[in-house]
Amino acid sequence: MPRIGFIVGSIAEGSINRKVAQAVATMLPEGYEAEFLDLSELPIYNYELDGDFPAVGRAWKDSIEAVDGVIIVTPEYSRSIPGVLKNALDWAARPWGQNSFTGKPVAVMGASISAAGTAMAQQHLRNILAHFNAPTMGQPETFFHYNPDAFAADGSLQDEAAAAVLRGFAEAAAAHVSKFATETVSA
Repeated sequence: MPRIGFIVGSIAEGSINRKVAQAVATMLPEGYEAEFLDLSELPIYNYELDGDFPAVGRAWKDSIEAVDGVIIVTPEYSRSIPGVLKNALDWAARPWGQNSFTGKPVAVMGASISAAGTAMAQQHLRNILAHFNAPTMGQPETFFHYNPDAFAADGSLQDEAAAAVLRGFAEAAAAHVSKFATETVSA
């Protein structure tokens, strides 16, 4: 069963991107498993730690390497990705030559209270992932317009139009992961 790791670019308990990621996880096609990867315990990256890589950094890298693909759901802070997400990406890429994202298929999306509020963050994230040599899904670009009234108290999505957007993204992301896995096996 293909495993897709979810990285939420916010550590806020009430993160709308976490709520959206949890909804997407329930919409993955049958046969896919969702696993949330926790970046909250990572200290600020410092290259001086590369020689004696801390266990928390190794655990983070291992969690990425253990999944077949990754979905990153990020907010936009100051026209870019949040610092906590950038820090986690830095940990994943180190020590030099040991990037956990190399060859890992990734899909990117974000949620905001505005219609295209994560466009710049997603673009910056795609640039980082290109540098990491991570095959990144190009379409559908998903700038999810978050409306709290669309979600029930249990976190399920009540709005069918919003659910259709997230379902389409989940299906495309799963296909992207599967395509990559097929290309890797046949290579």
